[in-house]
Amino acid sequence: MELGFVSLVVPLLVQASEQAPNIEGILIDLLPIALIAAAVGVFVAKVGRFPYTIALLLAGIAVSIVRFATGEFDIQIELSHDLILLVLLPPLLFEGAATTDFERLRRNLGPVLALAVVGLIVSVTLLGVAGHYAFGFPWLISLLFAAMILPTDPVSVLALFKELGAPDRLSVLVEGESLINDGVGVVLFSALLALVESGASPDDLLTASGVGGLAVDIVVVSLGGLAVGLVAGYAVYTVMYNLDDHMTEIVLTLILAYGSFLLAEHYLHVSGVIATVVAGLFIGNRGAEYAMSPRTKVSVFNSLETFAFLVNTFIFLMIGVTTPVNQLVRHAPLILLAIPLVLLARGAVVYPITTVVNRFIQPTVSRSYQHVMLWGGLHGSIPIALVLGLPATVESGGPFPYREELRAMVFGVAAFSLVVQGLTMERLLDGLGVITRSDAEELYELLVGRRRAVTAALDAADRLKREGDLPREVYQDFTNEYEQEQTELQETIAALLSKNPELRRERLLVGERQVLQREKSAILDAVRTGVITDDVGDQLMDEVDLKLDEVRSGDSTVETGEEGYDEFWRTRASEFGLDVDSDGDSRMSD
Repeated sequence: MELGFVSLVVPLLVQASEQAPNIEGILIDLLPIALIAAAVGVFVAKVGRFPYTIALLLAGIAVSIVRFATGEFDIQIELSHDLILLVLLPPLLFEGAATTDFERLRRNLGPVLALAVVGLIVSVTLLGVAGHYAFGFPWLISLLFAAMILPTDPVSVLALFKELGAPDRLSVLVEGESLINDGVGVVLFSALLALVESGASPDDLLTASGVGGLAVDIVVVSLGGLAVGLVAGYAVYTVMYNLDDHMTEIVLTLILAYGSFLLAEHYLHVSGVIATVVAGLFIGNRGAEYAMSPRTKVSVFNSLETFAFLVNTFIFLMIGVTTPVNQLVRHAPLILLAIPLVLLARGAVVYPITTVVNRFIQPTVSRSYQHVMLWGGLHGSIPIALVLGLPATVESGGPFPYREELRAMVFGVAAFSLVVQGLTMERLLDGLGVITRSDAEELYELLVGRRRAVTAALDAADRLKREGDLPREVYQDFTNEYEQEQTELQETIAALLSKNPELRRERLLVGERQVLQREKSAILDAVRTGVITDDVGDQLMDEVDLKLDEVRSGDSTVETGEEGYDEFWRTRASEFGLDVDSDGDSRMSD
């Protein structure tokens, strides 16, 4: 046993000693990046409402300009294709999906899928045709540029919309499209890249077999990613369901974020983006509802948020630092031509597709939302990861055509998208009258937050008194003060909801859905522990699902002054000869 342990540990120690200089160099390079990020954070805190991610990007671009002009400040860390896709992207996608309300996404799935799949394919085609004549590129190179630049970037969109506090439905529309269309974009990019590398002609793509093969690839890769995400998410969910250790569950969520991506992308060659998104949606909704205790839920989501913040900080700063300033200057005419064409290609699909989808959905997507969806389709880390993955040579051994031009154009359009579109997003929301939160909603959140704090303080005082750490006299003074505030808060909340019926209705439906989810969790626990049989559990679950369907459609099952829903147990009790009054009394009928 001892020899086996030594034989295992010694090679690891030797390997670590050999890699020590490299690790030291990486840490030395990371230190100035951390210092710049800290300085940007201080600047944003002092200035106020300035997007942190965009400030990081601008700081990185400033460093790149200084490095290009003076040759100083050389950072050896390279923002490579693999670093973005395999290391940085999975936790950001997972955190974004985990914090997305699946019910809201489900209600808006029509426009999201139409824009993410049909819209992307059409816009790539339009920009590819326009780029062929405007840039003077060969057909396949122009289409390749379109496939790289047009997928909207979930990392950029999620970061910006969270900072601006965009309306929930608008966030779901833009973020949902961004989370889904990258899988399609990567498939298109891979297919076009293979044609360019092999030296094929555009006619090979325009044949029936070429179009059919591309369509099959998109379907297989997308559905494969969906299946991997569901299977991986359910596997981790099963473990978490029978576990109550918040530290272990944090580790499991990180394993799921990276594992689902690598399993799909590296081993099964399907969409890792879609797999990670689906796994995040599964754990963030069903997992949080049924498999996490309140403490675990807070720990998991706080850890994901912190990790995503750190990764976001690194990726936006490094995009700026690695921007090839000399290439941007050299190919400025192409970049200035590409920016409006990219916007036109996106606009050419956002408005028509949304108009068509509006005929089949309620509520419709307003014109103001469509404007934001056009301007909010940011292009950042995903396009940059794809362009950094372009090989230096093709299969014949010659240089990859237009590689420098494509790199400059993608970085240039991404910089414009993140800086100009990102900085003007808040002004656009204000100009269009897209209200992030009403004054009543903001006051409601303030009151509810304070009520939770007061309730927690009273619970802590009771615990301290039981443990003998709080004298009776002090406890009485403390509880008198906080109980009075608790009563005043409750009365104020009631008055606010009474004066704002729309807010009251919204909170009623939200609360009812949360209560019904708790009902489902309790029924599942009762079945699992053998308190009720599977047949009875299925009947109870079916009834709760019917109530949930009504709530999702905007109809409450709880009405003031009357029973809003007649539960089936009342009918069964009546058949058994029991009469149940509305006040809860039961008696045997004659």
